[in-house]
Amino acid sequence: MFKPLRHTGAATLCIALLAISCASSAAGLKNGLKIAFVPKQINNPYEVIADDGGMAAIKEFGGVGKVVGPSDAGASSQVQYINTLITQRQDAIVIAANDANAVVPYLKKAMSQGIKVVTFDSDTAPEGRQLFVNQANAEGIGRGQIELVSKLMGGEGEFAVLSATPNATNQNTWIKWMQEELKKPAYSKIKLVKIAYGNDDDQKSFVETQGLLQAYPNLKAIVAPTTVGIAAAARYISSSSSKGKVAVTGLGTPNQMRAFVKNGTVKAFQLWDPNQLGYLAGYAAAALASGTIDGKEGESFDAGKLGKRTIGPQGEIILGPPTTFDAGNIDKFNF
Repeated sequence: MFKPLRHTGAATLCIALLAISCASSAAGLKNGLKIAFVPKQINNPYEVIADDGGMAAIKEFGGVGKVVGPSDAGASSQVQYINTLITQRQDAIVIAANDANAVVPYLKKAMSQGIKVVTFDSDTAPEGRQLFVNQANAEGIGRGQIELVSKLMGGEGEFAVLSATPNATNQNTWIKWMQEELKKPAYSKIKLVKIAYGNDDDQKSFVETQGLLQAYPNLKAIVAPTTVGIAAAARYISSSSSKGKVAVTGLGTPNQMRAFVKNGTVKAFQLWDPNQLGYLAGYAAAALASGTIDGKEGESFDAGKLGKRTIGPQGEIILGPPTTFDAGNIDKFNF
């Protein structure tokens, strides 16, 4: 950030303005871009971290950012917010979709009016956006979850999945790859007995955890590929007779899971940095809205502190591989 000028001489002013101009043109981004983030749920802790990353990026390149969205994760709950943003003539909409198809007609309307659309965290059908900023390779996430839970279970036994909503694009894709990984001979002694849905609601996820333990007395693990679900499952098991008997893993943030790792409820879990995910999505939206990229495979753009990023097939941009957190490294992270 530039400090206020102490001297107002013409030469000093020109040098300062030239520096600002060069910095701006180097990034190739337009000034004052209006970019709105639409999370799955406005009060979801994971979404808040991701959106904060987006707002930080927008501040860096001199845009105007806002976060608007529903308090529930219903399939069509984001529609009214998209319509409002179209009316407000935003330059770009960045959305974590609650449903792969429900929001597509409205996002297509936005694009038809010149508004750029970027999905992140949870994608829509490809025709509903120009870019998708993905946490990591979806196949890698799904297969990695099975590799991790297998280790925690000792390579055998029953486990259940506690997902978000039945329509969640990212959850369903990861679960599909979990099921593919389970077909390998190495996991022949592991059985997925149930996929439950907590709807990304803390209390419902808590109750679903209780239900899974009652329905499957031989359960050895619960995999919750959702930050709300893993925290709720860990909270229930931490104060139950299942502590130490039923492993809890999945995708969670270090800050929300730290206490459960410290008290032995959770041995290991995974995630990427959601703040960086939002940050990358913010820069991708800005590059698209500035015309420095069109969303084609092979194009590259500058993503601030994350460096240059390249667009892959079907408009996908990948943040990077997830990190496994455990008692040995969790205190090194703060998000």
